[in-house]
Amino acid sequence: MLAAYALVCLLFGPIGRQVTDDMPESKTHPSFPDHFWPYPILAMAVLVTLGLLAVVGQPLLQLGQAADPRAAIIPRPEWYFLSLFQFAKLGPALLTSILVPAALVIGLIFWPLLDASLGPRVARRLGWLSWPAPKRNVITGTMWIAGLWIIGLLTLWVALVPQLCIPWFFNGPVCGG
Repeated sequence: MLAAYALVCLLFGPIGRQVTDDMPESKTHPSFPDHFWPYPILAMAVLVTLGLLAVVGQPLLQLGQAADPRAAIIPRPEWYFLSLFQFAKLGPALLTSILVPAALVIGLIFWPLLDASLGPRVARRLGWLSWPAPKRNVITGTMWIAGLWIIGLLTLWVALVPQLCIPWFFNGPVCGG
């Protein structure tokens, strides 16, 4: 869909007034040499970094033992799902594995709309002149940082100290691993 839109724009050319139409030549800046030179340097930095990671991580790339279907192993989630699996242990399965993640995804989708509509009302209630700009908002910034801390702590609990068990009021002690 986006490719078709881009092709239509390329076919019919620029529509309407362009920003640079009224700008004198002395105020413009050439695109080619000045805006182009950082990209080859960044590409080389990425290639060197990947090469160093390949050399340092080479033992990790060696083949391990063959899979044995008769062996009893405990499947582990990928690292980016560790916090979700750990969170699922903390309450009833329906709530912690379906409802809360679904509410978080829906909340992330509608976050900009909520921030734009509810934000000014909260600002008026707090006596502020206006709702702060997105990167300077103390309330939503604190909520984001708290959420990231919770995800990080759950992930580190599972990854670093899986034998640590804490007493939990809902279903008894909960262990990391």
